[in-house]
Amino acid sequence: MNLLLIDTCGATGSLALAGAAPSLAVASLPGRSAAERLVPAIHSLVAGLGLSLAELDAIAVVYGPGSFTGVRVGLSAAKGLCHALNLPLVAISRLAVLASLAQPGVPHSSPFVGDEWVHQVHALLDAGRGEFYSGLYANGLCLRESLQPRDQLLAGQSREPQQTLVVCEPAVAQSIAALAPQLVAEPSAASALPLALARIQQRAFDDPATIDANYLRRTDAEIFAKPIAAAAPPLSATHPGTPAR
Repeated sequence: MNLLLIDTCGATGSLALAGAAPSLAVASLPGRSAAERLVPAIHSLVAGLGLSLAELDAIAVVYGPGSFTGVRVGLSAAKGLCHALNLPLVAISRLAVLASLAQPGVPHSSPFVGDEWVHQVHALLDAGRGEFYSGLYANGLCLRESLQPRDQLLAGQSREPQQTLVVCEPAVAQSIAALAPQLVAEPSAASALPLALARIQQRAFDDPATIDANYLRRTDAEIFAKPIAAAAPPLSATHPGTPAR
């Protein structure tokens, strides 16, 4: 199988191409250059393995959360290629990829379901404005993804010692140092390969026509909305100078 993977969600974009042989070609998109360099880089990467776009079998894209522009660029390119080449699409959460990079280890109070140990991983990415993109996974399955304020995170995590907390940004690790998070390398397109292959094996594809970006962010209107003023109490029929009865 020739599988193209795209990730333009972070500060640096990346591509990976897994060929039919046990080989993996990768390419980096420095800085915020994905919009200009993505399509030429895809052509170059595919040609570098002696292939053409027509020989691709599937496309996987990391579709957020992350940079708004980066997420849109990568997802749009993936959807366009799938439509033009009639290829199946797999859209993978960046939080899920980050969670998959957590180092294995048995937490202090690991919960069991029956005889099976349930390993929970809590993945965090910086969302700005004192908030985090938050994803909770149990044995690789997503339990929830949400936008979480730092104070809420610190309060909630202290009650859940069985979770492995993983981050990839030094600033985030420093911000929640009291929770002793694992700091791993920033995920890349190649990091998503195991998750993409598992989805393809299950034939759990996404519809390129309807899939939307995984933003996990409130709109500016919601963030900056002014609270509705409390209704003024009704005026008393009594004259201001007259004692109420």
